[in-house]
Amino acid sequence: MSADALFKPFEFKGLRLRNRIVMAPMTRSFSPGGVVNDEVAQYYKRRAAAEVGLIVSEGTGVNRPASVNDKNVPRFHGEKELAGWKHVIDEVHAVGGAMGPQLWHVGAVRTRDPEWNPPGPYDSPSGLSRPGKAFGEAMTDEEVADTIEAFAQAAKSAKELGFETIELHGAHGYLIDQFFWDGTNVREDAYGSKNLPGRARFAADILRAVRAAVGPDYPVIIRISQWKQQDYEVKLAQDPKALEAWLGALVDAGADILHCSQRRFWEPEFEGSDLNFAGWAKKLMGVPTITVGSVGLSGEFIAAFAGEGSKPASLDELNRRLDRGDFDLVGVGRALLQDPNWALKIRDGRTDELQNFERAALASLS
Repeated sequence: MSADALFKPFEFKGLRLRNRIVMAPMTRSFSPGGVVNDEVAQYYKRRAAAEVGLIVSEGTGVNRPASVNDKNVPRFHGEKELAGWKHVIDEVHAVGGAMGPQLWHVGAVRTRDPEWNPPGPYDSPSGLSRPGKAFGEAMTDEEVADTIEAFAQAAKSAKELGFETIELHGAHGYLIDQFFWDGTNVREDAYGSKNLPGRARFAADILRAVRAAVGPDYPVIIRISQWKQQDYEVKLAQDPKALEAWLGALVDAGADILHCSQRRFWEPEFEGSDLNFAGWAKKLMGVPTITVGSVGLSGEFIAAFAGEGSKPASLDELNRRLDRGDFDLVGVGRALLQDPNWALKIRDGRTDELQNFERAALASLS
């Protein structure tokens, strides 16, 4: 397991990272009433102290009533909520770390707690949670505008609190992604379209509003995916030309870094090339990309979250692609959730100390 490529510094738009390792966002639901506490702060601090280059927080809700589907998922608005996040970033900075919040709206995704409902209707592009499945309410023009402003205000707050970057969650079948997907966006106004770049207008308008709020030199990441939690086989862009048109709309609107989520990072995105999703995004757009998907573990993460264990896996293929320049940064999820010292062990060659991922790790903030 050569670690050389992973531990080269990275710098872009004032984002200065000691290495290429990004802690991927993972929902934890340990923030009572939506307010992060010291336990959450120490969870992130432990990883920052152990050589993680950039931490992207768990998804945190913007200022819309149903932006989260769990009462213990954190929010990124309100006096108490932002004070909690200020404590988090201060703790991360105290050990030399860098961090950005992932700004989130779940859209038409039902609550995970049968005893709790959000204090407002579920926003959605067209009142669909998946093709043909009615759920949520189609957003009015005013609600769309309010949501765009909520993302922009959260990004502004992140910059003011001292976070080095922000990430927009535009993947996995949540609200922004529901606008991308023709299976959930059948609108006939300016936010709907028969083509993918047209359906990307909602995300593009959020990016433009965020850019106006944080200025030209603050790095903005957007996480995207082809697959959805509602359908793992969905492919928004069927070929490189379609991918270029989709991502071009996002980069033109202000996205600096594309966080390209796939379930297995080593799988090629299109026939005829071994480039993965992040590799194609960088090739087509020329901007930094983050790859993610079962890094450092043998098992695929959806199966793992359903209870399947995973063992440490070789990083040779990852390093080969990173050395080749396919992508710039590497998102690590379950391996870091299981073991806060994963990056240190990789750096120091202590591979015999790497841990299996066990589902029990989800039950605590280790």
